Amino acid sequence: MEFTIGGQLEVRITPADVGKRVSVRRTSEGGPQGAKFTDTVGVLTSWDNGVLSITTKGGDSVRIPESTLVAGKVVPAAPARRRGPAASFDELAPVCARAWQPVESVPLGDWRLRAARGFTRRANSVLPLGDPGMPLDEALGRVRRWYEERELPAYIQTATGAEGTQELLCAELEERGWRREVTAEVRIAALAPVGDRDAEVSGVRLSRDLDEAWLSRYQRFETPGPHVLQVLRGGPSVWFATVPGDAAGAAPAAIGRCVVDGRWAGFMAVEVDPAHRRRGLASAVMTALARKALDEGASAAWLQVETDNDAARALYDGMGFAVHHRYHHFRSA
Repeated sequence: MEFTIGGQLEVRITPADVGKRVSVRRTSEGGPQGAKFTDTVGVLTSWDNGVLSITTKGGDSVRIPESTLVAGKVVPAAPARRRGPAASFDELAPVCARAWQPVESVPLGDWRLRAARGFTRRANSVLPLGDPGMPLDEALGRVRRWYEERELPAYIQTATGAEGTQELLCAELEERGWRREVTAEVRIAALAPVGDRDAEVSGVRLSRDLDEAWLSRYQRFETPGPHVLQVLRGGPSVWFATVPGDAAGAAPAAIGRCVVDGRWAGFMAVEVDPAHRRRGLASAVMTALARKALDEGASAAWLQVETDNDAARALYDGMGFAVHHRYHHFRSA
């Protein structure tokens, strides 16, 4: 990280750079003046009363006293990708949303309010892709009332870490007391290598619909009512994968879901019975679904994984999935 011109450290950012991606160096708290430094890269979301706020690609907000700055500059909006398909946030965000279609959805300007009786935050949160068409505080008031009418908590799904993501909105929500509850990575990869993996897929059954056995393995709800089925069945082209259990009537050893949407294939609900783990079943499920998606003309893959799911992240690392951006669910105070 280079900050110097002619060997001299220089602060080349001002409050006029709010909204831009910056890289700054500051003296570390508690360290001797000039002896230790900390570097921060992210979107400059505010510069008020002598304090800078920077939102990192992971969604963390860092407050930096102006008096501690020793260097700073504006940097490109997003680093160049080294692997995976080319994709913008503006393209990928709607694709991900269409894979988790709500039971009820209404517009608020360019925002979309979504509800599905509480099943999965992705179908029970605001998708703020643009301007709500009114001042932010008024929009947030409408959001709260809409979810209160449905006896649901008010969530807003935001994104960070790519060009065109919503670091400024994240900062505005935090300033108003909204709490970030969940952070997940959106990862992408070329689809063909996933389908070409040397995985035993003969035991994987694919279907256009899910059944009671599939639901018995997907235990992400209390009661599988019609709203759950509507969300899971929703999407442009949906496929379900099942690896049967060892005994008749047993819950499946593994399951998965794939939504094909144009050039994109989204993978989700990949779950394996703990008694059957480390047998390659997750890879087999994804490979079988990828081959079906390739048959339908898809060429790129995406998935979502929570940042604390180390086992799944390691699996996806090995399959070539790289982080594109991160999304967060903020809950109203």
